[in-house]
Amino acid sequence: MGRIAIFTDDPGWHGKQLSLAFAGRGYRCDYVSLTECRFAIESGRQPVFIPGFEHELPDAAFVRGVPGGSLEEVVLYLDFLHALKILGIPVYNDGHAVERSVDKAMTSFLLHNAGLPTPMTWVLRDREQALSIAETELNQGHLLISKPLFGSQGEGIRRIEKSTDLFWLTGSHGVYYLQRFVHCEGDGFSDHRVFVINGKAVAAMRRRGTFWLNNVARGASCELIELEAEMVDLAVKATAVLTMDYAGVDIIRDREGRCTVIEVNSIPAWKGLESVCDVNIAELMVDDLISRKINKCAAA
Repeated sequence: MGRIAIFTDDPGWHGKQLSLAFAGRGYRCDYVSLTECRFAIESGRQPVFIPGFEHELPDAAFVRGVPGGSLEEVVLYLDFLHALKILGIPVYNDGHAVERSVDKAMTSFLLHNAGLPTPMTWVLRDREQALSIAETELNQGHLLISKPLFGSQGEGIRRIEKSTDLFWLTGSHGVYYLQRFVHCEGDGFSDHRVFVINGKAVAAMRRRGTFWLNNVARGASCELIELEAEMVDLAVKATAVLTMDYAGVDIIRDREGRCTVIEVNSIPAWKGLESVCDVNIAELMVDDLISRKINKCAAA
């Protein structure tokens, strides 16, 4: 029986779904926190220590979570992913893909550089310049979103609607990430999540928020939608630009009917999506990992 390391600090529903999918294909899964891994650069030993895999590295690693922490800690966690790939162990998504997506500044740059529609964004250190940009945007009738450079599930995100909101404007560890707010089409607040695996959109949903933040973790409802050609094209291209095996791509259709990519997630949740569709996301990802990466390594 093959063995898979699932990197996560909280297996939960998603970890169980992956474990079941791997078990159905003859693989046993171990949940491992990246905080418990270490390098052991010693003669006669494998250089990457993973609890439960002391004598033999896993057949593959599935990344379901990268813990937060200091810059040094996060770099170390990503180093483990990079090292495993260098040692020939398939990592899904790999360290480079995770780096590109957890860093919102680089995500915005790469999307824009590839010619994909993404909101106007400013990332800088200087508070006075950040305030000046925000004031200019407000004076022109635009709202802004302030985000931490690293973060997920809507944590630390605030909307700047009026000049008095600027009094509490603070950077994330000294960095200001400001993005023009995109008003969605229709009434209320909504965006779309398109799930892409190996360059193919497999399912999509509309998320309707109770306020301007549309995260399912913040109470947004899910509604199945058909895979529209324009959104599929954008989601697939965005995933390719960030070189991901799979991704959850968030897209807003604005009041003028234009689609804009607002985020590309390398460690997306899919419980909300599966609540409205009949696609088994875990099985699709597991099949892709095994057929395209594990079997390829075995054949080589």
